Amino acid sequence: MKGPQYSKQYAKHKLSKDLPRNKKQKEMMKYLTGLIVISLVFTSCKKEIFVAYGEGLPDWTVETHSSETPDYGLVFEQSQVNRIDLVFSSENWENMLEDLAEVQVTSGGGGGPGGGGVTFSDQTPQYFECQFFFNEMEWYHVGVRYKGNSSLNANSNKLPLRFQFDEFEETYPAITNQRFYGFKELSMGSNYNDEAVMRDKTASDLFRDFGVPATRTAFYEIWIDTGTGTSEYYGVYTMNEVVFDTFLSSYFGSNSGNCYKPDGASFSDAGLTLSDFELKNNELADKSEIIELYEILQSSLRDTDPAQWRSDLESVFDVDGFLKYLAVNNTIQNWDTYGNMTHNFYLYHDPADGLLKWIVWDNNEAFTSGAGNRSALSLGMTEVGTGWPLINYLMDQSEYKVIYKNYLSEFITSSFEYNRMEDIYSSQESLLYNSVSNEISGYTFVNGIGNFTSAVNSLKSHCQIRIAAVNDYVF
Repeated sequence: MKGPQYSKQYAKHKLSKDLPRNKKQKEMMKYLTGLIVISLVFTSCKKEIFVAYGEGLPDWTVETHSSETPDYGLVFEQSQVNRIDLVFSSENWENMLEDLAEVQVTSGGGGGPGGGGVTFSDQTPQYFECQFFFNEMEWYHVGVRYKGNSSLNANSNKLPLRFQFDEFEETYPAITNQRFYGFKELSMGSNYNDEAVMRDKTASDLFRDFGVPATRTAFYEIWIDTGTGTSEYYGVYTMNEVVFDTFLSSYFGSNSGNCYKPDGASFSDAGLTLSDFELKNNELADKSEIIELYEILQSSLRDTDPAQWRSDLESVFDVDGFLKYLAVNNTIQNWDTYGNMTHNFYLYHDPADGLLKWIVWDNNEAFTSGAGNRSALSLGMTEVGTGWPLINYLMDQSEYKVIYKNYLSEFITSSFEYNRMEDIYSSQESLLYNSVSNEISGYTFVNGIGNFTSAVNSLKSHCQIRIAAVNDYVF
C-alpha cells in the first residue's frame, strides 16, 4: 500500500543531509541550541572547529528536536492514531534483516522455573540508520532496531521496533542529543497475537490508572520505505515510553536510582545470579539492594518471626505496591510475566524512600487465560510454588492476603468497573477501525475486520467474567 503523504515528505527532505551552502542556511545558526567543540592540534597550535547542533538540518528546532522536556500530550496523543514514516537505504534495510536472522531463535526449553516455552536469544538486535518523518517533519539519522522475544519470532513482517534518536551522533555530530519532542528513545509494540489490537495499551493504562507504575502508551501507524522509493503500510503499533529514558523522572520524580531489567530472575532459593538483573543506568553500581532483598526473602525469620520478616521486607521492597500490581495483573489475566516467566518487569530503587518499586512492561498477552503450556495465575495463586517467592512467600502471610483482596475489590469497582471498560473498549474500537481495516496480509495479526470487532466484544465479555470471578473469590 502506497503512502502519498510520505512521498511528499521524501521529495521535500531527501537532500536535507547536505551541509548548508547559502547565506540563508548559515543564518539559521543563531537559533541552534548548542555547540560541539572539536579540538584539533597541529604541532604547537590549537584550533577549534565549531559544529552546531542541527547544522544543515532544515526541520531542526529546539522544541521538536533538542528539547529535554517530553511533550506527552503530542507524542502520546489519545484521540487519534498518529503516523510515522521510516525511510531506509536498501543497504541498511538488507543489513537490518540479516541482523534479525542472526537473533531469531526456535522453540526450546527455558522461560522460568520448570522450563518449557521458548528459548530467547541473548543477542540484542543492532541499530540501523533511517530517516524518520512525523507531521511532515524529518528527524535525521535515527537509529532503529528490532526488539522483543516471542513477538520478534512471529511469522510476520510486522515486528516490534525500538527508536533511538541520537544513536548515530558520533557519526553525524549535527544530531548530537537529538530528541523527538523530548524523547531520546521510544518502543513500538507490534500488537502481536492480538486481534483486538488494544491489549497492550489497555493493560498499561489500567495499571497506571490504579496507581501501579506503567509507561504511557499511544497508537501509531508505521509506514516503511525499504529503499525502493515506495512506502508500505506495516500496520498499527502501540508506542510505549521507555522506562529508563523519560518514565522514571516523570513518574517517580527522579531517575538517579538504580533501574533494573531482570531476565531470568525469580528470587528462588536456588540462588541469586546478579547477572540476571541488568542495570539500565548506573552500570557500575554494586546491586546491593537486590542482594538485600534476596537475603531478606530467604531469611529464616519468615518462619521463626514473621512480623520481623515482614518489617524487614517492607524496609527494602514496596510490598504494598507489589500487592496492588498482583491484584490488577491477576484480574486482567496477564500471564506473560513473573509467576510464569522471569521477564517483562523492571525494578527501580527509588531514592525518595529507598524502596525497590515494581514496574510493569510488555502487556500484549494480557486479557487471555494463557498460551501453550502457560496459564494465567488464579486469583488465589495457590498453584504458584516456592520457585516464585515474591508471590508464594507473600501470600503465605495472612496480613498481605487481606491487603491483596482489598485491592482486588477496589480495582473492579474503580478502574476495571464494567461501564467504564465498555466505554474504553468501544472508543478504542472506533479510533482504530480504519487503521486496522487497512492492514494487509503479512503485516497484521488480525484475520479480517470482522475478527477485530469480535475480539473487542470478547474483551467486554472478559471484563464481566473477571469481575464475577473476583467477587466469588473475595466474598
